[in-house]
Amino acid sequence: MSGGIFPPKQNALLEILPVKKPIIGMIHLKPLPGSPHYKGESVQEMIDFALEDARRLIEGGVDGLQIENAWDLPFPKPEDFGHETVAAMTAVGVELAKMSKVPIGVNCLANAVLPAIAIAKAIQAKWVRSNQWVNAYIANEGFIEGASAKAMRYKARLFGDDIKILADVHVKHGSHAIVADRSLSEQTRDNEFFDADILIATGNRTGDETALDEILGIKENASLPVIVGSGMTEQNAKKILSVADGAIVGSFLKENGNWWERVDTEKVKRFMDQVQSLR
Repeated sequence: MSGGIFPPKQNALLEILPVKKPIIGMIHLKPLPGSPHYKGESVQEMIDFALEDARRLIEGGVDGLQIENAWDLPFPKPEDFGHETVAAMTAVGVELAKMSKVPIGVNCLANAVLPAIAIAKAIQAKWVRSNQWVNAYIANEGFIEGASAKAMRYKARLFGDDIKILADVHVKHGSHAIVADRSLSEQTRDNEFFDADILIATGNRTGDETALDEILGIKENASLPVIVGSGMTEQNAKKILSVADGAIVGSFLKENGNWWERVDTEKVKRFMDQVQSLR
């Protein structure tokens, strides 16, 4: 890409996950207190569920873990993200950090980047994911603005320079009509200009395969690492990772391919065998 977007950075992906083509396994948390599907379970039950999924992912060979409040549907807008959700995710994250052999990241849905940074600071996580870092879009939750300006100032106040930002260029579950006059290359540059560390190429919704054109369109205009955020499978791993620098993998690694079910250790091992062949 042409220069002048942002001063060159060190490769943040290698910094947080020092391996070629790193794979981040998803831990989809059970319904947390305050969410519609929460039925009064103890936080310890949520911790136990997350730790078991983490154990299976680590045994299968993933390089990193990411916790997400996936069961808190319908997701609130960032300004409505509850204190009780932050508390529960932190409680899970503390125990996960104690047992985990691999780095951890945080995603708070929907696009609640400041709460994610607070959790990351408390549990010493290495990154947070932002589904909309710059500009704006219409999501299932409504109008969502880019989080970057407030998030970077908040991160600075917490002395959180070690927390890296993984930013979606085209977020899942949303319409980009607001910025339809800005090309993929321009939106890629927007994310770099607003100080993201790693860029994410993704499909239209959870489990959708990310198109090679989307990955290439971002990589050709980026100086930052580009990873894939949805739709990775054992069957397409080699194809996608021949282009992408790494991936976040969730649904495929679960029993029956459903994000809400348990991690399937054997599926993780087979998937990672495909990845190892590219390293």
